[in-house]
Amino acid sequence: MEIEIATIGGYEEVGRQMTAVRAGDDVVVFDMGLNLSKVLIHDNVQTEKMHSLDLIDMGAIPDDRVMSDIEGDVKAIVPTHGHLDHIGAISKLAHRYNAPIVATPFTIELVKQEIQDENKFMVENDLQKMDAGSSMEIGNGLELEFVNVAHSIIDAINPVLHTPEGAIVYGLDKRMDHTPVIGDPIDMERFREIGREGVLCYIEDCTNANKKGRTPSESVARRHLQDVVTSMEDYDGGIVATTFSSHIARVKSLVEFAQEIDRTPILLGRSMEKYSGTAERLGFVDFPEEVGMFGHRKSVDRTFKRIMKEGKENFLPVVTGHQGEPRAMLTRMGRGETPYQLEDGDKVLFSARVIPEPTNEGQRYQSENLLQMQGARIYDDIHVSGHLCQEGHYEMLDALQPQHVIPAHQDMKGYSGYVGLAKNQGYELGRDLHVTHNGNVIQLVE
Repeated sequence: MEIEIATIGGYEEVGRQMTAVRAGDDVVVFDMGLNLSKVLIHDNVQTEKMHSLDLIDMGAIPDDRVMSDIEGDVKAIVPTHGHLDHIGAISKLAHRYNAPIVATPFTIELVKQEIQDENKFMVENDLQKMDAGSSMEIGNGLELEFVNVAHSIIDAINPVLHTPEGAIVYGLDKRMDHTPVIGDPIDMERFREIGREGVLCYIEDCTNANKKGRTPSESVARRHLQDVVTSMEDYDGGIVATTFSSHIARVKSLVEFAQEIDRTPILLGRSMEKYSGTAERLGFVDFPEEVGMFGHRKSVDRTFKRIMKEGKENFLPVVTGHQGEPRAMLTRMGRGETPYQLEDGDKVLFSARVIPEPTNEGQRYQSENLLQMQGARIYDDIHVSGHLCQEGHYEMLDALQPQHVIPAHQDMKGYSGYVGLAKNQGYELGRDLHVTHNGNVIQLVE
């Protein structure tokens, strides 16, 4: 059976992931993501009102026009998890393909919300839920399987396309977490079984491939966060926390530790309300009754007024803005644009790292300066990554023993660590280690 892989987006950058695998006459598309940094450098860009071609030209979504060179029918669009760099272009591109969108329940719900917000296109693809650990027949003699992984968002999987020539394992995004705060550990037993059955190709996320050692578990971040928050138990001023809105496990920990120091946690910001509300509605988390979630600007400002009236020492707001996004809640607080008044000594906890990209780094720097000018004291990097470091990559290669390896989710500099460790495992550039670019097609089996 002919097997080829089109590396459409996310192969020269971090963001806008999209990959297509053709096996015979059938095609499966993995991810359709957004590059947020390309959007953020333009003021007041509303992607839901923009045409896909304009977003492609901007570099914000994948240029899927290479799909016209792929001779086959798309049988499924498969997002791995609910981060926007993996689902953010579905509402702009999925309507071009007569294929269902297949994902885990939490991811499907987020995709549905993205589609509902779309103003330009009628995306009517069927939405099919499939749980981690499940599989389905697809196309002619193919099987799609979801293997459970741990990441910085719940309900993440690595999809595996089983073909007569061996498995294609799409390895974006994960970490080796055996003690997650929410959900099951990474299913290494199944990955080892797939390796014994035979893996034709492994596509791997290289976000942390230049970092030695292993990525700590989310339980480590939880202990770090608990240590920081409980150390403030006797502080009688304001404490504000920010993290990735989609990081439900981290939000859960913040809520619990706020209560430990007798403060009422409140989740503020549109995306905070969206992700936490969806997770609670689907039963992934059960927040205490007193936890408020407010996304609309007016309701947020009313909540801030209530906090100032009843005393900042009684609350712990968890807000959006960990990357310094100009319109996010924390940045507005730093500019003095909310009823919440920061004062000398107030604590601001960043339970998130800066995404290593110039736009984010500049915005975060500016946000921290604004907060410090208001008198805030910054607690930084209370976080663990959602991506494998080098030892995790060695473990995956050892488990899967793939015939071919394709690094993804980085630029050329970011690939260097992965190329080195793959070479250490016997892979050779141009033979079975394929460093590629957006818009390329790799023929694995002719």
